[in-house]
Amino acid sequence: MVFGLENITLLLRALGDPHRDLKVIHVGGTNGKGSVSAMMASILQEEGHRVGLYTSPHLVSFTERIQINGAEIPWEEVVKLTELLRKRVEEEDIPQRFTFFDFTTALALYYFFLREVEVAILEVGLGGRLDSTNVVHPLITVITNVSRDHLQILGEGIEDIAGEKAGIVKHGTPLISGAAQPEVIRILEQECEKKEAPLRLLGRDFWGERIASGALNFQGSTWRLADIRLGLAGSFQIENATVALGALEALEETGYRVEKESIYQGLAKVCWPGRLELLPTSPQILLDGAHNPAAARVLKACLEEEFDYRRLYMVMGVMEDKEVSVIVSELAPLADMLIASSPHNPRALSAWRIAEIAQNYCKEVTVIEDVGQGVASAREKAQEDDLIVVTGSLYTVGEARDFLLSKGKL
Repeated sequence: MVFGLENITLLLRALGDPHRDLKVIHVGGTNGKGSVSAMMASILQEEGHRVGLYTSPHLVSFTERIQINGAEIPWEEVVKLTELLRKRVEEEDIPQRFTFFDFTTALALYYFFLREVEVAILEVGLGGRLDSTNVVHPLITVITNVSRDHLQILGEGIEDIAGEKAGIVKHGTPLISGAAQPEVIRILEQECEKKEAPLRLLGRDFWGERIASGALNFQGSTWRLADIRLGLAGSFQIENATVALGALEALEETGYRVEKESIYQGLAKVCWPGRLELLPTSPQILLDGAHNPAAARVLKACLEEEFDYRRLYMVMGVMEDKEVSVIVSELAPLADMLIASSPHNPRALSAWRIAEIAQNYCKEVTVIEDVGQGVASAREKAQEDDLIVVTGSLYTVGEARDFLLSKGKL
């Protein structure tokens, strides 16, 4: 990791600063960034806008990260743009200390510029203030929420983390946030006041009410929407949908048309793989990349309140820089059997360490280091009315998804 905006600025300058010509929605926060981004993209696409979407990480293919109206960037475009950017780097003698994320962010912004997207939705990679995506001056800024994650990088305290997230606030640009903690709200208010940026908060300036499973009413400053149906599972998506709608209401004030029918259709059709994704297999497999304590608690609540099953088989793989003990303590007690795995990532925690912690909470724990083989083992053991959950990291979920795709199970 090389934090700061110098390297991405040099890369973009070599491409003619394409980001300066893009209309951007910049989305940060701890959890829900991807879901909120996908919801907004789906609604704006339904409205007829040409929408670029840049997210990370990918689950199976790199091309998932860069999409226009739901279509992933073609591999030939990735190759062509990579060769072009490499050539520009060499011609301009740019020091090659930039990161993979610097490079791919520059590639995405240039691709959106070339394809003349009407609005580009950019998900922050990590933190905010020093993240590569923070070179843009957006139409609106979104901070979904703030909780503990990436502690070694962003700081131990929630105020430290909030300060890093708030670093994406720009002068005069509206900020829409679902943050709830008073100390976080205070930091956002201070940053917005300093930068003369209007602040809209969930529960103060806009509201969402769950009226049924996967359905909500929304009330904003002018919008009143009833019985909106969501295409994403999980009661926590009600809050994400509310934040997305609060953001689009603010976007409409900048001149982007957003009709009610597009909202209803866009939220009904939205798809965001790997986030409480229930696969139509027998037994059913639930994929959820819960990778921090807040996300683990959300998954726990969903498993306890929204799913029926006889036995629960859990395949878990976690990155070593996460609060592993907290994640395991939240989720392992729900499992009748936990299979500890380790995705093929240099940051992955040893499956044996996960198993060691899980033994304190689950009676039956086994180690199968390969995620795909862990899923296969769970499928062999589970009955039709059981549930298999793959969790702990989006990297774990991605490998499980890749395994199931390769076996023709999706």
